Amino acid sequence: MRAAIKAALLGSATVTSACAPVTQLVLERPEGVRHCLLGIPTTTPAGKRPLVIVLHGAGASAEQVLGMAFPPSPLSLWLEIAEREHVIVAAPDAGKGGWNECFAGAARVARKNDVALIEAVIDHAIDALGADAERVYVIGVSRGGWMAYRTAMEIPHRLAGFSAVLASMPPRSHAMQPRVALPALIVGGTADPLMPYGGGKYWYTLGFSAPVNSFEDSARVWRELAGLPESPDMTDIPGRHAWDNTRSTLTLWGAAPDGLQVGLIRIERGGHAEPSISRRYPGLIGKLMGAQSADFEIAETAWDFFRDKRLARVAQQDLQRA
Repeated sequence: MRAAIKAALLGSATVTSACAPVTQLVLERPEGVRHCLLGIPTTTPAGKRPLVIVLHGAGASAEQVLGMAFPPSPLSLWLEIAEREHVIVAAPDAGKGGWNECFAGAARVARKNDVALIEAVIDHAIDALGADAERVYVIGVSRGGWMAYRTAMEIPHRLAGFSAVLASMPPRSHAMQPRVALPALIVGGTADPLMPYGGGKYWYTLGFSAPVNSFEDSARVWRELAGLPESPDMTDIPGRHAWDNTRSTLTLWGAAPDGLQVGLIRIERGGHAEPSISRRYPGLIGKLMGAQSADFEIAETAWDFFRDKRLARVAQQDLQRA
């Protein structure tokens, strides 16, 4: 009974291996002081280390997304990946007002340019921490996913790939659209109560969200930009638990793990909750946000997608395609 109450109210986080220790980075920006958490592995490899930038969702924080605040975040698994794979993890904090993402207007961005903040974090990691400029990746969840889209659209020359989790793009009629191809991994649930899988918006979100593109057309935008063939490889992700009603499929365009690829993970009956085996949201949150898949770890899946991609290789393929 006690375990059931704890799961309903607090959720759970099972850490199975060593995590990279977390330090704080303070940056002076035109809008004022900005904060970022850094997960820096304790061992130093022979070469430079990849950098993964993790962007939290609306109402959350850098602390929450790295597992240091409630509720348990599936993306906090990046700290285990960091220590195991010699990856530097950076989690900037959106601060007051949240991210100025791909739906934010020019006047708002002029007051607080979050892409410029992310670029400053990249520069710091390269200059001070030995990060590899050829292996910079961005992953964001929900509104942080919108921020990942904006980052990929504005500074594609700094990224080797990105992932938007529980976030689809602005409609094609919106001014914010990509112009340069990048590897992209997009993840969405068909029962998400905040981000309609088929596009548009739910009436009850009122003025708190804008109409979005469908997840499938969001992937199509990046696939078409990359010039990838229409026929993909499709893989069903095996189910792990009888009680988990979600089922997930990975659709992947592009055969080269080190080149331009676009992936779409469709989580059937999945809600607004990042998939995770080890980090489980409280049951009460699940009642509001929908089912959380327990079939795979989104952080591990994203790392598998990012691992072999290099900026120079991706840029070369884009030039050849053009």
